[in-house]
Amino acid sequence: MTWSIVAHDPASGAFAVAVTTCAFAVGASCPHVRAGVGAVSTQSFTNRYLGPAILDAMGRGLGPADAIEGALAGDRGRGIRQVHAVDRHGRAAAFTGAHCVEWCGDAGPRQGFSVAGNMLAGEAVVRETAAAFERLSALPLPERLMAALDVGEAAGGDRRGRQSAAMKLVTTEDFPDLDLRVDDHAVPLDELRRLLAIWREQRAPGLATAPRRADPSGLCDIDLIEAGWRERGVPLRFRR
Repeated sequence: MTWSIVAHDPASGAFAVAVTTCAFAVGASCPHVRAGVGAVSTQSFTNRYLGPAILDAMGRGLGPADAIEGALAGDRGRGIRQVHAVDRHGRAAAFTGAHCVEWCGDAGPRQGFSVAGNMLAGEAVVRETAAAFERLSALPLPERLMAALDVGEAAGGDRRGRQSAAMKLVTTEDFPDLDLRVDDHAVPLDELRRLLAIWREQRAPGLATAPRRADPSGLCDIDLIEAGWRERGVPLRFRR
């Protein structure tokens, strides 16, 4: 019921998942990312326990293929699962259960990313999504993911229709830099693109001064914060 991209950007160290489907709130179940470790999407009658288990295994040094195999070993429902992952070395692997609904599968081994899906209009959805992601390497990672999903949608997307989409990205912190969800929308990729543009304008610029591992307090000089407000025409002041 889903197709997704899991990706690693070695330049920034980012891990990301972008996903869309004809089901409610895909962002609540499929994407899993962990700084310094990897990205996973667990889909097709999703077992949410698989994401953390695969990330834990990759954190211990297992490659994605072995991590996926280990996580699925105790899952009696493995035949209806689909899961794929990428690690900090750019290694990627995908698994599609024997009973997943056609069309189902992945775009094959790729360096630094994977594309997989099920209940799709056809194999062209993952093939064209992967080709676009490779071709658009000059774009920033979030916009690259967005554009690749658009190409997959143009190739047919989910054969049942469309309802939700999500994008999650992490770099150095214990929480995502970007975590966007479209839970229920007639054209979820259009809405995800709108939210991404807002994130790029309003949220991304403040990440460098937010509390983070390198500076646990972040920017807290009230004079500097007020100066920024004045530059933007915001009539606010701290109490003194």
